Parts: sequence; C-alpha cells; structure tokens
Amino acid sequence: MTAKIASGKGFIAALDQSGGSTPKALLGYGIEESAYSGDDEMFGLIHQMRSRIITSPAFTGEKVLGAILFEKTMDGTVDGKPTPAALIERGVVPFIKIDKGLEAEANGVQMMKPMPDLDALLSRAKGLGVFGTKERSVINLANREGIAAIVKQQFEVAQQVRAGGLMPIIEPEVNIKSPERAQADQILLEEILKALDALPEGEQVMLKLSLPEKSGLFDPLVDHPKVLRVVALSGGFKRPEACVELAKNRGVIASFSRALLEDLRHQMSDEEFNASLASAIDEIYEASVDKVPA
Repeated sequence: MTAKIASGKGFIAALDQSGGSTPKALLGYGIEESAYSGDDEMFGLIHQMRSRIITSPAFTGEKVLGAILFEKTMDGTVDGKPTPAALIERGVVPFIKIDKGLEAEANGVQMMKPMPDLDALLSRAKGLGVFGTKERSVINLANREGIAAIVKQQFEVAQQVRAGGLMPIIEPEVNIKSPERAQADQILLEEILKALDALPEGEQVMLKLSLPEKSGLFDPLVDHPKVLRVVALSGGFKRPEACVELAKNRGVIASFSRALLEDLRHQMSDEEFNASLASAIDEIYEASVDKVPA
C-alpha cells in the first residue's frame, strides 16, 4: 500500500462527508432533506451513495489509488464485506477521516476539536485493514501565529497516528476564498517545512493542501524525503477549474470530494451513473498524472 500511494498513477477519492456536510452532499446527489428524518436515515442514504460509487466498474485501483472514508462508512459493509476490505479487493487503499470537526475561529484559523477516543479508533481502523488517516483544520487568514498553531496540532496528531501504525494525511486547508490566500499559502509552506525538518529520520507523513494561488509553490514539499505524497483538495472549485489548477502543480495528485461527485444523481440509471463517474474519474486522473507548465 505504501508503494502504491508513494508512486502510483492516479488520485485519492474523498468519500468522507461527515454529519455537518452530509445534507449538502445528499442534496447535490438529488436527495432533498424531506426524504429522510434523523441521522440514521441520513447516514443510510449517504452510505448507499458511497456503496454505489465503490462498486461501480469505473472505481478501481487502476485510476483511484485510495479512498478516504467517514468512520460510519468504515464500520459499514459494501457488497456484504467490511468497507475497507471491499476497497482493498478493488485495488484501492483505504483511509479514514479522524477529526471531530473544527473549533471556532481564533487568530484567523480553525483548529481541530479534541479527539479523546483517537487511540481506540486507530486500533479499530488498523484491525479493518485501513492504511492511513486524514485530519482537517482550516486557515482563513495569513496569521503566522494561527498557522503555526495549526501545523503544530496537525503534526502532534500525526505522531499519535504513526504510533498507532497508520499513515497520517495532514490537511491544513487554506480557504480559497481568503482575501490573504497567497500569503497564507506561503506561511503554511514555511511552517510545514520547519515541522518536517523536526520529524525523526525515516518518518513520513502525507499532506493534503488547497491548490496554491501560485502554481508550483509546494514543489519543496513534493520533493521532501519525509513526505510520502502531496494531494490536493478541490476546496470549492468546480471540477473543470480544479483540474486545470491541479495540472499546473508538479507531483501533486487530487483528493477531491465535491469535484468528484458533482455530476452524480440518485435518479440516474446504473448505466448513466457509471458513465458519469467514469468521466469524472478520467478527468481527475488526467490532471493528477499529465502535468502542464504553470
């Protein structure tokens, strides 16, 4: 799995919408809020959508290197098998989202909420064959103190994840609507490089970053020996725009959620659904693999 993620051609699918973002994801999929009542029904519907994606003929390890799961998805089944096992069977490396959401903004950033049960979750995930984790925080302004605090927290959680035997994906997302986006990107780069240099020799992490305003800015991270892979989130860009921006960044592959799912609808026939998903996968794969000069 490490070799596949390190050097495989393809991208990582983000199928990890949580409680807060699920209603929006379902609405995009063509299911109104009036169609379900309560969390159990809501999560049941989103699980059906994810199962439909995972079992689609287009969703294989040939172009999809990995998939990030929500905890409930990890604990569920696809085709009668635990979801991570169903992914592994298709050649797709399973990851799990571990953060519990965001704190209120302070110093221009939103830190992660505490994760008191993290060790137990890591142990359960490892037992199910999960390879890695993902944890997200958000940067809204170019405040060095705030960004340094986010990077410190992310690397502390990553250390706990490594100790649990899993590969951490660190995700300090720069809000692409930030009025200080370019400066925030630059400060984040500097703070991550400091944290990487402080990691013990032989240790590696993955990075999931917003597409930078200045293409190629994250080249030093792509080339860093302590970084297994740099992946990018779509961050609110529609797929065509996200793919154009991604293709300008050498060595960075996609880890898209909305941009992957935006054309899929609950009402589609299986044939239409599979064709639409295959088209999205091809477009994102292309931008991850075939780079253009910035």
